[in-house]
Amino acid sequence: MAKHGGYMGGMPGSMTNLMKQAQRMQQKMQEQQAELETKEFTSQSGGGAVTVTVTGKKQVVSVELKPEVVDPDDIEMLQDLIVAAANEALRQVDAWQEEHMSALTGGMGGLGGFNGMF
Repeated sequence: MAKHGGYMGGMPGSMTNLMKQAQRMQQKMQEQQAELETKEFTSQSGGGAVTVTVTGKKQVVSVELKPEVVDPDDIEMLQDLIVAAANEALRQVDAWQEEHMSALTGGMGGLGGFNGMF
């Protein structure tokens, strides 16, 4: 039995400190998630002919088309431009989330599995 207490004979309170740190990180991650859900991300394709806006919840909230891009003889091009703009806006959501979450978990990489716990 360990003379100094603590978890498995380790430093007393080190497990408690680790748990407190994990709880603070979880709180910050929840705050970041809430902030993300209030944001909107906009992307364009076709030189600005198509503009798509999505929320941080990855929901499309608007699609704007310039009149000159609407060609009844080339619907496929318009569809491709909409898809491209929507995918880029969704990529922006992912990039924002990765950037902000990795700032919180950057020092925790060696603990394996913590990133997916919260």
